[in-house]
Amino acid sequence: MSTLKELFLDELADMYDAEKRISKALPKLAKAATNEELKEAFTSHLEETKEQISKLESVFEAFGEKAKGKTCKATVGILEEGDEISEENEDSPTINAALIAAGQKVEHYEIASYTSLIEWARLLENDDAVDALEEILAQEESASEKLEGIAESANEEAMSEDSSEDEDLEEVPSTKKKKAAKR
Repeated sequence: MSTLKELFLDELADMYDAEKRISKALPKLAKAATNEELKEAFTSHLEETKEQISKLESVFEAFGEKAKGKTCKATVGILEEGDEISEENEDSPTINAALIAAGQKVEHYEIASYTSLIEWARLLENDDAVDALEEILAQEESASEKLEGIAESANEEAMSEDSSEDEDLEEVPSTKKKKAAKR
């Protein structure tokens, strides 16, 4: 990139692609979740993501450009990892904790990207772009906080299953000892 504007537009195209990919992934995450609050969080963020795509289109327009995407390799990788996590934890009490971790990775990547875009839009003196990007950033931060709140119960649920498995394992040796004592 030879100018900040070119860098900005390149990153904007990257995030435009990312949001489109995320909008396709969120229904799968919602379907995989067994926690109702988590399902709702993914579903409501899908609606926000659709709005964000429109806001990104307005940012392109604010720079006199047509909206276009550029493959966001980071999002591709994060979403592939999310698919793996879903498959590996399917039918497990850890599924919700795993989905939250995958969602947090996406949110943190988006927060970092939008923070940079906002700063560059400020330097490029495009207030309309700054406003739209700040709205998106606020939604991403809110989504991250919502996942953090749900994580506490999801993690406890995963731990309670671990505890019951540990108890089952502890019972096995004591049962063997009783049988051995009878002999």
